[in-house]
Amino acid sequence: MTERTRRIAAIIGSVRATEEEDAVAAALGEAAVMSGFRIVTGGLGGVMRAASRGARSSSRYRSGDVIGVLPTYDASCANEFVDIPICTGLNHGRNLVVVATADLVFVVGGRAGTLSEIALAWQLGKPVIAVGSGAGWGRRLAGEAIDDRREDRVHGPHDPLEAVALASELVLAPRKPARTFP
Repeated sequence: MTERTRRIAAIIGSVRATEEEDAVAAALGEAAVMSGFRIVTGGLGGVMRAASRGARSSSRYRSGDVIGVLPTYDASCANEFVDIPICTGLNHGRNLVVVATADLVFVVGGRAGTLSEIALAWQLGKPVIAVGSGAGWGRRLAGEAIDDRREDRVHGPHDPLEAVALASELVLAPRKPARTFP
């Protein structure tokens, strides 16, 4: 991807990540940046921190590759790997900003907040890819259509490298525009 066409991948998951989810998120962040994506997360700990750390460890990392959309107005809440903190003051409402910013969404594990992000991504027509073998909403929804407004399904579950390869294909595929009404 050229600088002008670099895509943004959201990496979503729980602030209370397991060791396995942490490792998967770090590998995913690194692989995403290595493949030319920038990443956006909720900017806090758990999966978000691990993905940001992994992105920073990529040999193709450049400043600005790690975006954190924060629930508060306080940039100091961002994990130490975030390059661009976006302070929203929206609490859980920031989930919409995370997925709307991205071209596609990777899901690692996930609890209720992650479930809301998956539903929002689905409604916005963003591809959703479950990554890893752990528990959580990503794994539970893998292979499922959330409703009948789309013809695809939540992809996966895939390992991080497979997920990024699929993402690279999906961002280039034509998609129907999102419907923001019933």
